[in-house]
Amino acid sequence: MTAAEFQQIAHTLPVHAGIYKYFGTEGELLYIGKAKSLRKRVSSYFVKNHDNYKTRKLVESIHHIEFTIVDSEQDAFLLENSLIKQFQPKFNINLKDDKTYPFIIIKHEPFSRVFLTRRIIKDGSEYLGPFTSVGRVREVLEVIRYNIPLRTCSLNLSEQNIKKGKFKVCLEYHLGNCKGPCEGLQTQEDYREGLQQVKEILRGNLSPVLNIFKAKMQEHAMNMEFEKAEIQRKKIESLQAYQSRSTIVSSRVGNVDVFTILSEGNFAYVNYLRVLNGTIADTKTVTLEKKLEETDDEVMAYAIAYLREAFQSMAKEIILPFEVEFPEEGVTLTVPRGGDKKKLLDLSEKNVTYFREELRKKKMLHLEGKTDMEKKKVLYQLQADLELQELPVHIECFDNSNFQGSYPVSACVVFKDGTASNKDYRHFNIKTVEGINDFASMTEVVFRRYNRLLNEEQPLPQLVIIDGGKGQLGAAMESIRKLNLIGSMTVVGLAKNEEEIFFPGDKESIKLPYDSESLKLIRRIRDEVHRFGITFHRQKRSKGTFKNELEDIKGIGKNTATQLLQTFRSVNKVKQLSLEDLVKEVGQSKAQLIYQHFHGDAPQTS
Repeated sequence: MTAAEFQQIAHTLPVHAGIYKYFGTEGELLYIGKAKSLRKRVSSYFVKNHDNYKTRKLVESIHHIEFTIVDSEQDAFLLENSLIKQFQPKFNINLKDDKTYPFIIIKHEPFSRVFLTRRIIKDGSEYLGPFTSVGRVREVLEVIRYNIPLRTCSLNLSEQNIKKGKFKVCLEYHLGNCKGPCEGLQTQEDYREGLQQVKEILRGNLSPVLNIFKAKMQEHAMNMEFEKAEIQRKKIESLQAYQSRSTIVSSRVGNVDVFTILSEGNFAYVNYLRVLNGTIADTKTVTLEKKLEETDDEVMAYAIAYLREAFQSMAKEIILPFEVEFPEEGVTLTVPRGGDKKKLLDLSEKNVTYFREELRKKKMLHLEGKTDMEKKKVLYQLQADLELQELPVHIECFDNSNFQGSYPVSACVVFKDGTASNKDYRHFNIKTVEGINDFASMTEVVFRRYNRLLNEEQPLPQLVIIDGGKGQLGAAMESIRKLNLIGSMTVVGLAKNEEEIFFPGDKESIKLPYDSESLKLIRRIRDEVHRFGITFHRQKRSKGTFKNELEDIKGIGKNTATQLLQTFRSVNKVKQLSLEDLVKEVGQSKAQLIYQHFHGDAPQTS
């Protein structure tokens, strides 16, 4: 749909809250979104140019639009999440989670059994959970069975069957694990008290159960029933040991949900901590694929709705690292700065970082410690996949790095026989390029690297990987041509997000199979050059090697320069500020000095 075509129908869209659906020419559902004002939100897709390729592709694919008006923004939010989950449109966020989670069921029957299940049957039974770990469920059930006598048999303990004396107690009764309801030795009321204790344990609320056991222990002791008192004492110890194994933050925290997010290219990872009575009951991390360059707060809002529904959370407080639009009534959003809630947030961040690192390890191939035969096998596969003339026993990879748009450096890592050759790694301070110019920086460092190898008569690599797309690859090839090295080695570009491989002059890229050994090795080399370059950059910053351009301005000190960079993130953005914006940030006199430095005479402010 073109902007002109949209203008023909724009006036028919309501200004109310609601959800909108974009359909393609074949009637396929492309995208579902929510809006406070349907007309304003949908119009935004057609009145501006989109930098993102996928957003442009979406707009081009729209054939017709449908919408549903709702009463409130909250209703729009809930309906959007429900429809995305149901239809999973092509351009919506894709949450990669196809697991079925375990529940603990309290069976709807006389003298209810308590056991693990993954199937929910609507037969009146009560399901507690879900839980993220089967191991965790089994541990809880073990604690319950040790402390609370419940039946495990599948007998039909109807009142009539018990009265007729159809059943006899089993070994579990004689072991003290069951009170014998099958022979009428336990009342329904007493059994229900045990089930209530089970529910308290599963909610993480152990205090009422512990108080009951302590009262019983004292009662038995008063009646000189020391063996029975000892049984209660062991149960108390068992529950306290179980409690100590759980991560307890603070009972004052109560029931809360904690979420953190880590974004990386087209993917985001969201961690969820479920806290019950100040104890971490569950943790879960999910992977979400962004389709239209969604912001972190948009992804977070979607993940919160999904996970709270999946885990049936009733918590009235959600702890987050930043503000998010989440219009659920009766729920408080908290961004803590310190205290127990900040500790929970930090713990969630550790979990999401660990999850990302484990995924990365699975995606990368580490050949260190492998036999020569195993290493060669991967290198032969890489040679075949990239159609290289020679076996790539010597691979080099280049990457540029800068800090907030300033102070560029470059790095080169070297892999020999598929493993890192740390002694051959090289850092580069950019010498001939002014400002930030990734292409010119790449041209410089590639020339310096291979000019030196030629002068020192060192062997050249069989494969050179340029971390970046066609632009960086073209910049590197300028130096390769200048050094007359065309044909001496293969040079390829690796697109940062899509993991596509470009050859010089080719219009089409190569995409290796996602789980291929060749791509895993390339990922390993790319991530190593990232790590090496960023480490070098941090070392230089910590040593004060970089001097901020703002500090060169007479009358502007380090504190003012740091304040501006922390607020606006780069010198380039500070350059683009109006005098009025600068005055708001640093005051009249300093603003005049900064503006004059970048623009000449500063205009007078009223």
